[in-house]
Amino acid sequence: MSSGTDKIVSSIMSEAQGKADAIIQDANAEASAITQNAEKTAEAEKTKILDNGKKQSDMRYQQIISEAKMNARRAELGAKEEVIEAAFNQAVGELKIKASSGDAEYDDSLTKMIKEAADELGSKDLIIQLNENDTKKFKDQLSGVSTFQIEDITFELGEPIDTIGGAVLKTSNGDIEVNNTIEARLDRFKSVLRSEVADILFK
Repeated sequence: MSSGTDKIVSSIMSEAQGKADAIIQDANAEASAITQNAEKTAEAEKTKILDNGKKQSDMRYQQIISEAKMNARRAELGAKEEVIEAAFNQAVGELKIKASSGDAEYDDSLTKMIKEAADELGSKDLIIQLNENDTKKFKDQLSGVSTFQIEDITFELGEPIDTIGGAVLKTSNGDIEVNNTIEARLDRFKSVLRSEVADILFK
């Protein structure tokens, strides 16, 4: 290779090296900038993820606490409801005993229940149905006849019904009926009685 050719090659190589160095330098600068941006972005994302995680954690904590309180409230109400129902069942049991034992207090109550139902119907001729025990007592007192009077109302003794006590009264044609049995009265007044029982039990 001649000296002229050497110079040309050397010049080309030098120029190429300069361009390569410049390209590498630019590439390094760009890579550094990209890395810095990536680190900033990653840090921002990290903070965002941590913040979101904390928010979600706080929300889940409050949700768990709220659910726990609600479940505790439900359990408390359920327990109270069981106690109230137990009180009603006990009362019904005692009423059954009173009604079947010829208790004077029950007999007075039965007369009042009959009069209440009769007043509601407003008729002077009524059919009365009682439980088997009360029906038998009335039949024994009536000496074979099936009718009796309370004040100016005539009652015809109907077939026995399945009830703790009290009476079902009907007009003579059977079109209108008033159920004044103990069970029916309990159903009618249960909401008021429930509130009173709860006040007594859970003061």
